[in-house]
Amino acid sequence: MESIEGRRAALAELHESGCFVIPNPWDIGTAHFLKRLGFRALATTSAGYQFARGKADTVCGSTCDELLAHLAEIVAATDLPGTRISSPATCRIRKVSRRT
Repeated sequence: MESIEGRRAALAELHESGCFVIPNPWDIGTAHFLKRLGFRALATTSAGYQFARGKADTVCGSTCDELLAHLAEIVAATDLPGTRISSPATCRIRKVSRRT
């Protein structure tokens, strides 16, 4: 699997090349499927994660630790570069930013 630094460089390169489509997998299976379809990067989705678990996409929908575990799961599922889509909770965004 490519290093985190390598993934960051690959994502930056995609941005430099112009517009590109970046899908939002909501679980490991979706991440694998999107990679097989040929996507070159992934972004996480708080809504997809929470809706798949029967929760609302709100500040109280999932805990910070649940969202961080989901992010780690998606990152580990493939060797694609990725980014996160900010969740509605500012405290969660700060905590994720410190860990990435």
